[in-house]
Amino acid sequence: MRLRLLLRRLTVSAPHMAVRSALPWPVRWAVLAVMAGLCAAIALWAFEFGKDIAGLDHGIKEQLQQVRPDNEALRAQLAAVTNERDQAQAVANTVDTVMTTEKVTQQKLVSLNKQLESENQRLKDDLGFFEQLLPAAGASDNSGPMSIRGLQAQVLKSGEIKWQVLVIQATKNPVEFNGRLEMTFTGLDNGKPWSGGLAGGAQVFKVRQYGRMEGNYPLPAQVVVRSVTARVLDGQTVRAVHSITL
Repeated sequence: MRLRLLLRRLTVSAPHMAVRSALPWPVRWAVLAVMAGLCAAIALWAFEFGKDIAGLDHGIKEQLQQVRPDNEALRAQLAAVTNERDQAQAVANTVDTVMTTEKVTQQKLVSLNKQLESENQRLKDDLGFFEQLLPAAGASDNSGPMSIRGLQAQVLKSGEIKWQVLVIQATKNPVEFNGRLEMTFTGLDNGKPWSGGLAGGAQVFKVRQYGRMEGNYPLPAQVVVRSVTARVLDGQTVRAVHSITL
């Protein structure tokens, strides 16, 4: 029996028990941290030592020294390109300003040209009207300083009759005349006598030396105009009369 117990103690399966003092958790974490830092330091040292042995740092330094001049050259080129771009932008802005100014000037010239063409056409119309007044046609009663120098009438395709009258005060330094112009149109409506006047009645006008008046009178259907008469009225007094036959 004793021999069995002795053999049991000497074998691997012999029961054993160890009593150790337990370390606090903060101390354990501190020890682990120190060990981890020591391992990291050893690994970093081994990495740096390996780079020195392989000559990697030397090659990188030489590459950096070679790249720095290229970097400076690229910066200089970038500055030059930026300067050229700014100059080109300034020129473009100047060109836009000049083009805008020229466009505005061209628009003003076009507008002025239209005004001149309109004024030229008006002068041509006046000249043609005045030329047709010599000699005056038709019966007239223009006694006194106020006279109707010319009367024209034309039937348009639109069914209207266009009329023009030139009134003149044949005196030196005349006083402004305030009067009314009465227009009378006579003809035939389906073979029957017909006459008509301006829709608003006699037209009020003011004239000092001469005045030109014109308008369009809509003719009723089937009406054929034979004559046109113009009268200048001063109140109820007839100052001038002029008639033409169409």
